[in-house]
Amino acid sequence: MPPTQAESVIKNIIREIGQECAGHGEIVSETLAAFMVKAVVLDPSNGFNMDRPLMKSDVQKLVKLCVSRLLDSKNPSLDTIKMQVYFDMNYTSRAALQSIFPQAELGTFLTLSKKDKERQLKELTMIVTGIRLFNRDCGKGGEGIDDLPAILREAIPATTQHIDSQLQTAQDQAYRYTAILEKAANNPFLSIELQPYMLKEALYNVRQYEVFLQIILSDIITCAQEVEMMIKQLGAQLEQLKMIVKSKTAVPTSQVFPIFIALSNLWTSFQDETVLISVLSNLTTHLVPFLGAHELLFPEKVIQNLLDGLTVKTDVCRVKEHLEDRVHLADFRKQEWLFPETTANFDKLLIQYRGFCAYTFATTDGLLLPGNPGIGILKYKEKYYTFNTRDAAYLFAENPENYIDLIREKAKKNAELIQLLELHQQFETLIPYSHMKDVDKHIKPITKSESSTQTDTHILPPTIVRSYEWNEWELRRKAIKLANLRQKATHSVQTDLSHMRRENCSQVYPPKDAGTQSKREGSSQVPRPQIYIAGLRGGQGKVTSGVKVNLTRAVDET
Repeated sequence: MPPTQAESVIKNIIREIGQECAGHGEIVSETLAAFMVKAVVLDPSNGFNMDRPLMKSDVQKLVKLCVSRLLDSKNPSLDTIKMQVYFDMNYTSRAALQSIFPQAELGTFLTLSKKDKERQLKELTMIVTGIRLFNRDCGKGGEGIDDLPAILREAIPATTQHIDSQLQTAQDQAYRYTAILEKAANNPFLSIELQPYMLKEALYNVRQYEVFLQIILSDIITCAQEVEMMIKQLGAQLEQLKMIVKSKTAVPTSQVFPIFIALSNLWTSFQDETVLISVLSNLTTHLVPFLGAHELLFPEKVIQNLLDGLTVKTDVCRVKEHLEDRVHLADFRKQEWLFPETTANFDKLLIQYRGFCAYTFATTDGLLLPGNPGIGILKYKEKYYTFNTRDAAYLFAENPENYIDLIREKAKKNAELIQLLELHQQFETLIPYSHMKDVDKHIKPITKSESSTQTDTHILPPTIVRSYEWNEWELRRKAIKLANLRQKATHSVQTDLSHMRRENCSQVYPPKDAGTQSKREGSSQVPRPQIYIAGLRGGQGKVTSGVKVNLTRAVDET
């Protein structure tokens, strides 16, 4: 069937479904009808063959099934699908509130001659807005301008508190449903008894509500941080203006106009944050009606009877129970496991099935138990899986494809699981608009490990050039040796043309003091007198008698 013809058939089916539901008093949007058509076709129990064109009987059957599911007001599964469609159509992110013309493209856009007047009017409006804001701060004007920073500081905590309260209620309800279903998973008779109550569908409904509330709460926290930063910037801009203006009667426009424009931009950002808070608050309020089936199907008395003798555990408690049961890497040779101490971006990894245990969901026909990343995250085909116990991790790692296929088949029967468990890549026809930008987004782990390397001292043959010399004077000395100047003479020639055109110089030896010796001094040597007197030391008598002996040598003996 050509694409244009197929598109026409789908539009007719959606239009017919809308008319049938309207005839029964139920208004259904085209988006919801289209989602339901795809969900019914995906369900293998309905018997639609995706490989052949739809016959007329198939179209009638499809319309009948879709209308039947859309009119089932007591089905939590339908409430979940309606909630998902409503959230996707009404959720506004921060990026949607930015200016139509980004700052980088604004200059190119304004160069068009047709827009010159609009540019001037826009700048004038921003300057006037900045002047009014400055006068309002000085108490000299600015009547009619709401105190947006004060309004936001009051609205954000109130909205956060309200969402926290709703989130806590939803989590408590999910914990109770999980405890009952966990007991039923181990008791076949109780499981058959609970089947008409659609307790799993109710769990999916409240878990999806919890996810949406967490998204909204995250946006509000970001909004609060932005508001605090902008309040500081506003105060700094106003203080700078006061320092420039002070008591001057005239101030150059080049100094104050840029600050007035900055004030206007800040105030526009305050208005954007106000709109965002209002949208998120209204979105939170309008999600509540999609939880109406819980009170009809599960009154408090019924829930209390089912909870008799059970211990209701929170997600945090379940994680702490098996915190020490970690996967042993020695047990696996082919699979790769990630741990907090070996992965730098461990908390930022995109976990499959929104962090729920894949093994438990596949083996218990759809029970949602939170996975425990501390046990270890399994990396399989560039995707990451967590488990609530070590045994579940070991069993899943033996044959991951088998459990992944089981989860995919379960999602075909319950279409709300596609968005709840983020299975959009496996069902690309059901990707919501808000998730289109995240289809190809993939965060790879940054692993950490201790490693060491060792190299030889000289792994390559030596390349030292022995003749290399860094000293300039040594190089000059070698150059002089090579020139062999001892047998060379310098000659200069001067012609009539070059005469007197350059300075010439010559080197002479100046006279020096010199002396001559015509004779030499001489001398003669005579004997040295030597006289010895014997007997001076005395003897036995009282009278000392000495003998004088002349030992001087004769002159001719010298």
